[in-house]
Amino acid sequence: MGLREVVIHAWSWLNYKPVYSDGDNPGMPNRRAFPEANAMWVPEEDQKRLAAYKLLQAYDNNQAAELAEAGGDPDAREKREFGDPAMFIDTVMANVLGREQTITVAGADTDSEQPTPDEAMAARVQGLLRDWAEAELLAMRVQQTERKAVTLGDGVYRLAWEPGKMRPVLRVHDPGFYFPILPEDGDAGDYPTRVHFAWELPADPRRGTKARLRRITYELDWIRPATASGVDETGQRAVRAPVPADGPDPDQPDAEVPPPLTPGDLYSPETGAIARQYPWNDGLSYVTCYLTDATWVLEDIKGNPEVDSLPLEAATFATRGDGEVLDHLDLLLDFIPVIHLPNTVPPAEEHWGQSSLAKVLQIFDELTSTDTDSARASATTGAPMIGLWGQAADSRLEVRSIQAGMLLKLGEGGGMAALDTSRNLAELRNRAHDLEDRAAKVARLPAVALGTLDPAQAPSGYAMDVSLGPLDALISSMRLARDHKYTLLLKMVQRLYIGSQHPDWAGVKVMPARLVFGSYKPTDKAAVLELAATGVEKGVLSLETAIQMLTEAGFPIEDAQREIERIQARQFEKARALADATGDTGLVGDFLGVTVTEPDPADAPLPEFPPAGTETGPAGIDGAEEDGEEGPQGSRGNA
Repeated sequence: MGLREVVIHAWSWLNYKPVYSDGDNPGMPNRRAFPEANAMWVPEEDQKRLAAYKLLQAYDNNQAAELAEAGGDPDAREKREFGDPAMFIDTVMANVLGREQTITVAGADTDSEQPTPDEAMAARVQGLLRDWAEAELLAMRVQQTERKAVTLGDGVYRLAWEPGKMRPVLRVHDPGFYFPILPEDGDAGDYPTRVHFAWELPADPRRGTKARLRRITYELDWIRPATASGVDETGQRAVRAPVPADGPDPDQPDAEVPPPLTPGDLYSPETGAIARQYPWNDGLSYVTCYLTDATWVLEDIKGNPEVDSLPLEAATFATRGDGEVLDHLDLLLDFIPVIHLPNTVPPAEEHWGQSSLAKVLQIFDELTSTDTDSARASATTGAPMIGLWGQAADSRLEVRSIQAGMLLKLGEGGGMAALDTSRNLAELRNRAHDLEDRAAKVARLPAVALGTLDPAQAPSGYAMDVSLGPLDALISSMRLARDHKYTLLLKMVQRLYIGSQHPDWAGVKVMPARLVFGSYKPTDKAAVLELAATGVEKGVLSLETAIQMLTEAGFPIEDAQREIERIQARQFEKARALADATGDTGLVGDFLGVTVTEPDPADAPLPEFPPAGTETGPAGIDGAEEDGEEGPQGSRGNA
């Protein structure tokens, strides 16, 4: 007997599951449980991935036992599944996304009265992107993709320009439909130049359709001569055909005739290359993205071709709403509008992420077994097994079950005993709690994050912050894996708008934008408010920083700058101090948000002097001394 070969790959942590590593075919998923992964067109290297996706989705839907039964476990249906994996998934996803998601462009939120051209452009792009996000329901799309990423390890976005809506539309795809063509000897961390989305369409006898396979392909390749929609030689199948070339120049009949070009392309006779100037690039580009949407009838596919080598001559190509046949259609883009979102930072030279359930899946299996045993023990505790002995004094009936209120009369020497299993039930419940704590520790989810912490036993704010340390490291790593992906998505949205010449985006240049996730930590609003107020009062915090702290704590502040203006408009004591310090009434008006009008010196009233020859007394009253008697005179400073 030879030694068993141990292979470690991205999903080998599932090899402990018999349904995943089939005994008849070690290392490969069970064909009965995962027929989709064993389809003839699925590459062998993707079979384990698709089976892992289905198994993880079964845990999320409380169907892991059902899947195990399909793999040959006859006792699997007796297992209890109470939704613990789904709770972990929801918790991790909520912490990754935070309380809100905000699109920001660096320099857009300046408070300068005269922003620079770059700051004005950043503010304009930020507003346009936020309008797009609201119209496209970006928050919902993000949550859909993030749940797949946390559960399965990967999520996929796809962007496409929709002429009817005049905006890029964002679509979320199951990663089981995603087939990138990764290089064998290159860095799989680099995004591939050819990507397929493929899935089977079941037969529908009522509509008279057969089982089909649909494949959408994006491919980066050299720019080719222009093509147009047409039909093949049979006239039955829509295809793209080359545009007829122009005739030779009558003045230069021997000159080379250039191929037909897409408007704006440049042809180089020396190299035969075709170049294109994209509005977001400074230099010429020689590549473009081609889109193909093809469908095959499964029974027409001969042999066992994989998804990347399906014969195009047997395919039927889709036609877009504007009449363009999707057979290597030039999208006039130099990028593939697809974003793969890994749940974790992939290992070096790898492409795929890892599910958040990977490290705790065996604990969940133990918890399922414990819950099953607890259910059985609770049945014997609630309705215990009872033993009777001695003949009944007034009946020959043999008792088979005991019911509430039943009276049994036993003869001399008779008795009854019940089997007490409550201790076993208590031990099983303690073991379930231990497993839950173990799963939370391995997944780095403290009790305060799971919502299982008793509020009456809540520790101090500092102790709670320390307990969140492992979660902080987890969320920081997961957000790191997402940060540049969402930056890339927003860059593609800008390029699609600019390339499609949307009127609102005229004169706009691509700006670096980010999707910023909000805070996920539980906060004591009263403590944060007191801290911010004290910091501003003592002069160690600016008003801007204090408003930011209150916003992150969950206070309903929609516009930070507007909130600052409202606060300052009521601070009259500080305005008076500002006037005393500077003497600038215009600055005081800006502080209060009002217009202060200074009086014109020319309009000031002249002082009134007493008539000539009239004397005033010390109290300023005419005739202070009567009868010509002079009152006492002051020394006027002389001794």
